[in-house]
Amino acid sequence: MGFLAGKRALIVGVASDRSIAWGVARAMHREGAELAFTFQNEKLKTRVDKLATEAGSDIVLPCDVGTDEAIDATFASLGERWEHLDIIVHSVAFAPREQLGGMYLDVITRDGFRQAHEISSYSFAALARAGRPLMRGRNGALLTLSYIGAVRSMPGYNVMGLAKASLEANVRYMAQSLGPEGIRVNAVSAGPIKTLAGAGIKGLRTMMNFYERSAPLERGVTIDEVGNAGAFLCSDLASGITGEITYVDGGFNTVAIGPRLVEDTPSGG
Repeated sequence: MGFLAGKRALIVGVASDRSIAWGVARAMHREGAELAFTFQNEKLKTRVDKLATEAGSDIVLPCDVGTDEAIDATFASLGERWEHLDIIVHSVAFAPREQLGGMYLDVITRDGFRQAHEISSYSFAALARAGRPLMRGRNGALLTLSYIGAVRSMPGYNVMGLAKASLEANVRYMAQSLGPEGIRVNAVSAGPIKTLAGAGIKGLRTMMNFYERSAPLERGVTIDEVGNAGAFLCSDLASGITGEITYVDGGFNTVAIGPRLVEDTPSGG
């Protein structure tokens, strides 16, 4: 019996079998959780339907996190299938493509800033508020996905870094708000992984090479490694953990520069 047996989880944000959210869903399914999925638009529905079937689920619901009405409708539909909910996984991020190239102040706009924060950060709180009635009395857990760009600047990540910083603050404030109800809130900050979302970041391959040469494990991480951590954080095994940002990045966040980079740099005269 898996450590999530008897738990029900809503997975928001799966876009493909390379999505980090799919790594989390797969780990949760392996550990016995019953899953439901959402899709953003009709273009993605067929893909999410197929993945849901692989995870033994026939619950695939539309959810545009850009409107409270759509989110409320998603949970109303879910409530017709499930009388309770234990876990919400939030894997949603968006910024207009033109905001993710060049230097931050050269490309940032008021509308781009608003969209990035509304979709990437506020949506987590919106999902929590809408799902709260189904989670009452369940000692549930919420999980979101962040990135080190929330705390360190990097070329091209731009407004998404600010949105992820907002998301991480969201984790702490939501943990405080929901703690008295026994609901925990955490985030996993994953190392760079080639996902559909990551493909929009200019110079991703260069960033990944630097990361792999700097991280103590000297390699990247997989969606399954991130998924395992996410499944743990949403399980009763992590019952004393809330408000935390857990790094799954091969230790990259712990170093200033890796020894391989130092060894490959010529000494100055």
